[in-house]
Amino acid sequence: MKHPEPVLKMYTYHSWANGVIIDRLNELPQHIYHKEIQSGFSSVSKVLSHIYLTDYVWFDIISGKSMDEAMASSHQLREEVEKKNIEEMKKIFLDLYERNTAFLSKEDMEKVIVVDNPYAGLLETTISESVLHVVTHGSYHRGNIATMLRQMGHTSVMQDFGLYLYSK
Repeated sequence: MKHPEPVLKMYTYHSWANGVIIDRLNELPQHIYHKEIQSGFSSVSKVLSHIYLTDYVWFDIISGKSMDEAMASSHQLREEVEKKNIEEMKKIFLDLYERNTAFLSKEDMEKVIVVDNPYAGLLETTISESVLHVVTHGSYHRGNIATMLRQMGHTSVMQDFGLYLYSK
């Protein structure tokens, strides 16, 4: 089986970046995490939950579930995930990363999957493209969190790919 190193490295970066932003959130006053604000999302906790649930959905899809099945599973988890504190979020992100990494280490990353998206229709794609989608989606929303923190008078933290490379 082929394992394109760049895709696996990008997924590891995604996990690292999620950890960096979670660690920053852990340094701030605890009320910041669930504080309601006027933004694209109503709170930082909703954004972080969205990142987690989207990762969960896409890895269910990569594992062979239909998008409808994967989305139904995530909807059942949504309320529970959104109520978690930052330490609990750190744990479930780590668990998800370990599960997904174990799965990816055995898969042909160029395996073609068909995604039947109820909003966009059929998409023929590969596991590697789906993983890159997860990574870019997370990057986009970690940027939302950085903006929200600034709106509340707090700094964020650097979490870009270049810094990840330097950290290794």
